[in-house]
Amino acid sequence: MFRFTAKALACAAILSCVGLVQAAEEPIIIKFAHVVADNTPKGQGALLFKKLAEERLPGRVKVEVYPNSSLFGDGKEMEALLLGDVQMLAPSLAKFEQYAKPVQLFDLPFLFDDMAAVDRFQASPQGRALLTSMESKNITGLAYWHNGLKVMSANKPLRDPADARGLKFRVQASAVLEEQFKAVRANPRKMSFAEVYQGLQTGVVNGTENTWSNYYSQKVHEVQKYMTESDHGLIDYMVITNTQFWKGLPADVRSELEKVMAEVSVEVNKQADALNQSAKQDIAKAGTTEIIELTPQQRAEWREAMRPVWKKFEKEIGAELIEAAEKSNQG
Repeated sequence: MFRFTAKALACAAILSCVGLVQAAEEPIIIKFAHVVADNTPKGQGALLFKKLAEERLPGRVKVEVYPNSSLFGDGKEMEALLLGDVQMLAPSLAKFEQYAKPVQLFDLPFLFDDMAAVDRFQASPQGRALLTSMESKNITGLAYWHNGLKVMSANKPLRDPADARGLKFRVQASAVLEEQFKAVRANPRKMSFAEVYQGLQTGVVNGTENTWSNYYSQKVHEVQKYMTESDHGLIDYMVITNTQFWKGLPADVRSELEKVMAEVSVEVNKQADALNQSAKQDIAKAGTTEIIELTPQQRAEWREAMRPVWKKFEKEIGAELIEAAEKSNQG
């Protein structure tokens, strides 16, 4: 009887070890959720991250990409990350004000002259520090991904700040963006990205701001008669992960994923402008929307009208940080 029991225990131990090995070989699942379409800079970046991560770490990592709010929408994705229901997001920089006030910097209107200035600031010590500024909240920033500079849209021409008066503009959930439109006497309305098309179609809102690629992928040009190439603000993303999850990864896996993320970020940021220019051409070809180009004088008037927003948020963001970002325009 004893021999049988000992033999049974030995077999059970072997099977248990085999089970542990099999369990250890189960790939690490990374759910990467986002709210835009695949044919946008963020969408392309998420797919490239999946491809390279699975190629470089075969059998050890599996990345599941969920575009178009198919897993979590604007209002739920941050909560899902903190709960561990999703491991990676790339929210707009406008989404972080409740986690780190200085990140509101990126929403200030007319702060950056062009994307080269954005690159210089994000690569600076001050820009890099913002990536790790939320770790006490269990959020680790891995990279900045570009989308591009925003243009305005409405069902009436927007050439001068007075043209925006009284219009209902959809904005992201950002206090800075609300104040931006209040500065030109417009009425901001917070609305999730997935609801924008219907909101414009039904008249709940009659104007918005976004990049060309986001406009085209969501067919906003079908429900907006005019788009003004204002380049007044930035839509970029911070690729983030749950800090506890990230630090709990095997060191070699985390190191390789960091390399992949750096490589993907270079490609995303290189391709973002091309995607936006292509989308702009497609919108023009569709013939449903008139594209308005501002004169330097008109752009200066918009900048002057919105500039008080900087002062309003200077204490929360930090005057030195705003100054560092503004200096990035000097090349």
